[in-house]
Amino acid sequence: MQEIILSDNQDITRAGLMQIFSSEFTCHFVEAKNKKELINCLENCTEAIVVLDYTLSDFQRVEDLLMVSARFQDAGWLLISNELRDEFVRNIYLNAENFSIVYKDCSTEELLMAMRGLQKGQRYISNTVSKNLLESAFRQQTGDSNTKLTATEKEILKDIASGKTTKEISDQRHVSTHTIVSHRKNIFRKIGVNNVHEATKYAVKAGLIDLADYFI
Repeated sequence: MQEIILSDNQDITRAGLMQIFSSEFTCHFVEAKNKKELINCLENCTEAIVVLDYTLSDFQRVEDLLMVSARFQDAGWLLISNELRDEFVRNIYLNAENFSIVYKDCSTEELLMAMRGLQKGQRYISNTVSKNLLESAFRQQTGDSNTKLTATEKEILKDIASGKTTKEISDQRHVSTHTIVSHRKNIFRKIGVNNVHEATKYAVKAGLIDLADYFI
């Protein structure tokens, strides 16, 4: 029988989770209203699966949660919340392999998939959470890259993405084509692209040009 600790202070959520999990698994549910009760439950059943809404819990920091999970290494954790900060998700993803994450608006099947994975010792990260995590990483990467580009390089990248040729850009800036080619090589190296198409997509996502001005 699977021991499930429900740590969510919303009555309707707990009732819904019990019904969903009971439809497929033979479960024994224990409710924990706060961090102290959760730890007491884990002490009595170290291999339980904890279903926790972190945003409604009394955990003050993600480090506190990670410390508890490190203490009870045989437990599985299913974080289920309406919204989680990107920094929090990254921290959990990188530092705790026994955590699965879904949002409360996920489908019943996705919730059950997460539970099946935890029972097998496998992590499950919902598609929505994964997408947000990747987009956050990209924003951080492009932000870091943008700071490496000089003002001139940003302008030249904008011109390249807008479809201007090397000669057009050199004429506009009153410099040689060789100078523009050198700028182009440096820009591509800094932003990690290999061709104009990739550079254009980068420029759009980085906000250097508007989608209304260019269609990929």
